[in-house]
Amino acid sequence: MARMRLVHTLVVVATLGSMGGTGAANTDPDWPCIQRKVPRLSLGQIWNGPELPATAKDWAKDARVSALVEAVAARRTPIAEAQKEIKDFATSLPPEQVAPKMTMLVQGMFDHMDAERSHVISGISRYAHKQLEMAAQLRKEASEVDALRAKADADPDEVERRTDQLNFATRIFTERVQSLTYVCDVPTIIEQRLYQLSKTVSETLVVNK
Repeated sequence: MARMRLVHTLVVVATLGSMGGTGAANTDPDWPCIQRKVPRLSLGQIWNGPELPATAKDWAKDARVSALVEAVAARRTPIAEAQKEIKDFATSLPPEQVAPKMTMLVQGMFDHMDAERSHVISGISRYAHKQLEMAAQLRKEASEVDALRAKADADPDEVERRTDQLNFATRIFTERVQSLTYVCDVPTIIEQRLYQLSKTVSETLVVNK
């Protein structure tokens, strides 16, 4: 049974490796996700409104804009609630401040969420590299356990102890593979959220013209 579980796990490892080569369509050997690896976004991918003025880059100097960026970027905040916060913010502004403040908000959301997304992507690569190291160690341990079992004078207690250790390590590895499936979705989730929030800003600017 232990050997069968290990074989299943190593099949998962092989699949993980092929996903990295096929999904990423790049030369990064540590990228395990089906989703294509795009380390950084461009503003044009998420913003179809007017060109942002240079002053938009000063968003972090504005306390209200900076606080709103943090609030709406947080994935724990439901998207509908975040969109309402954006609209309420626009409503609270004097007419002459709507355009400059909202463009600052777009730039702030982009800078903040693109950086968060890039951090997640780097973490995925590190995670996957660790998985490959764990897979190699599991193969080595499996070979050693097989060799131990084949010995006529093998200590049954030692065989059982090594087998239990191998089973535990295999279970941890498999759980990490399953977790990776969710983690691979996070960059896309962040990108989609950023697009939805930016679209809300664009629609708000049209309404407040």
